[in-house]
Amino acid sequence: MRGYFGVGVERISKSMNAGAIFRTAHAFGASFVFTVAAQYKRQKGTLADTSNALEHLPYYQFPTIDEMLLPQGCRLVGVELTDDAIDLPSFRHPSQCAYVLGPERGNLSDEMVERCEFVLKIPTSFCINVSLAAGLVMYDRALSMGKFAERPVRAGGPHMEVPEHKHGGPVLRRLDKFRQDPPLGEGFDPDGHNR
Repeated sequence: MRGYFGVGVERISKSMNAGAIFRTAHAFGASFVFTVAAQYKRQKGTLADTSNALEHLPYYQFPTIDEMLLPQGCRLVGVELTDDAIDLPSFRHPSQCAYVLGPERGNLSDEMVERCEFVLKIPTSFCINVSLAAGLVMYDRALSMGKFAERPVRAGGPHMEVPEHKHGGPVLRRLDKFRQDPPLGEGFDPDGHNR
C-alpha cells in the first residue's frame, strides 16, 4: 500500500480505549499514533494493547491542539458523527493522512474540526465506541487502498485468485558508454608510460 497514515485521539479519558486504538493501528500498519490533550496513562493503556504497539510505532503526546505537529503533506481527517461529514463508504482516503477521533461521551473540539481538511462519519444511527470507530476507519482505508480482488456479483468470495505481484529483474547499468579514454598529456603514451 502506498502512502502512510497515523491515528490519534483528542481529549480521550480512558487509557484502555486509547490502547485498543493503538493496537488496531499497529495491526493495520499505521506509521504513528498520537494523543492531543488526553489523559492517557501508558501503563493502563497497555492492558488493552497486547501487541505492545508503542514499542513498534512512534507515539506523540501533544498537550494542546496548538502544539500538535504532523509531517509535511499529512492531511488531517476528523472522524465525527455530524450532518455535514462525508459518509465513510463514499470517502476517498488521502495517501498521506492522520485520522483523529474525539473522546468518549464527547465530540472533537471545534478547534480540531477547524484544523481538519476533511471530516468523515461512520453511517450509524448513534455514536459507537471510539476504538471501534477507529478500527472501522482503518479497515475501510485498507479495503479501499489495498490490492484485493474485486467483490464478486454473487454471494461469496472471488472465484479467481489475485495475481501475485511480480518484481522485475535486476537493472544492470553498463557504464561503458559513459567512459572515455583519458586525455593524453605531454610526455605520456597511450599505455600510460612516461616517455
